[in-house]
Amino acid sequence: MAVSLYNPLKRLSFSTRTCYLTGNVVENPANAGPVFPTWLMHHYELNTKPFKLLDESVATYQDMKLPLSPEVQKSTAILESKISSAFLSGYDAVVTLPELELFQWIAKLVYGIFYNELKIGIKQQQLLGEPLILSEALKHRFTNLHLMLQSLARPVEFETGIPWSYKIFRVDNATDHFNYRDEINTQTFSLGMKDFGIIACLQDNGANSKYHQEIVSKVDGRTLHPIQFEELCARFYYSNYLFNRLPEYTVLTTNDAIYVEAMPLHGMSNKPLFDLWQNKPFCQVLENFWKPWGFNIFEIQKDPENPMSFLFDTEGNFLTADQINHPN
Repeated sequence: MAVSLYNPLKRLSFSTRTCYLTGNVVENPANAGPVFPTWLMHHYELNTKPFKLLDESVATYQDMKLPLSPEVQKSTAILESKISSAFLSGYDAVVTLPELELFQWIAKLVYGIFYNELKIGIKQQQLLGEPLILSEALKHRFTNLHLMLQSLARPVEFETGIPWSYKIFRVDNATDHFNYRDEINTQTFSLGMKDFGIIACLQDNGANSKYHQEIVSKVDGRTLHPIQFEELCARFYYSNYLFNRLPEYTVLTTNDAIYVEAMPLHGMSNKPLFDLWQNKPFCQVLENFWKPWGFNIFEIQKDPENPMSFLFDTEGNFLTADQINHPN
C-alpha cells in the first residue's frame, strides 16, 4: 500500500499540535523547534533581533517556530549537528556537505519562514471574517517544496537529480558578518557568514546555474569581497525572477520511498526559460544588495549598457581585490 502524503497547503491547515512536515500529532506544542537553529541564533546573538515579515510587521528570530513530531525532531537535530559543524568551520567544510543535506537545511529555513508568514496571514484574515487567499502559483511551489522536504522524515529519491541550483563561494567576510536573505515568491535564498556565501534557487531544476554558467566559471575558486558576492546574489535573484516556468514533478509513493521525477522544463513551449534580461530593473535589484556601501541607482546605471560592476572589468575579466577600489 502506498504511503499517503501530508499536504498542509491543501486546506491551509496549520496547528501547533500538528507536525509541520508529517501531519502527525504533536503531544506538547511547547516543544516546537525554532525555524532558525539554536546554534546559529546563539553564535550571532540573533534571538531577540528583529526579522521583518512580508506584511511589514516585525517578529524576532526566536519567535518563529515549527511544531515537530518526535521523529522529525530527531532527524532535524541530526541534520543541524552536521550543518553547524561545517558552517562554523567555514568554506572548506561547507563545500564537502552532501547536496541533499544542504538542500534540506535551506528548504527548512525557507519553508519555515513561509509557514510562520501564513499563520500570521490566516489570523489576520480571520479577524476580518475572511479566508486567506493564496495564489495558485505560490501554493504549487510550496506544496512541491514541502514534498521534497519530507526527505527529512522518510526516504525520497530524486530520479533526475536535486531540483535546485546552488553555488558556494569563498568570501572575505568580516568575523561577525551574518546576512540572511530570501525571496518567498521565487524561493531564492542567500546566506553570508564566516568565510563563505551560499546562493540557492530552490525549485528551478538547475536552470539558474546553467544561465550563469559563464559568469560563475570566471569566479569559481576565487576569494570574493563581500560586495562581489552581493553582486552575484543580485544576478541570481533577478534571473530567478525572470525564470518563467512553474516546474512540475511526477510523484510515486511506495512503502519504501517517495520517488520524485522532474518533468522537462521546456515542455510543449518553444519560449525561452528566462524572460529578457533588462539592465534597468537589474540595477534596481543591485542597488538593494549594495545598500551597505551606499551606491544609488544613478551611479549604478550611469552607463545603461554597462552597469557598474565590482566583479568584472569592461573586457569581462574578473577583478581581484587589489584591482578594485572597493568600499570598506
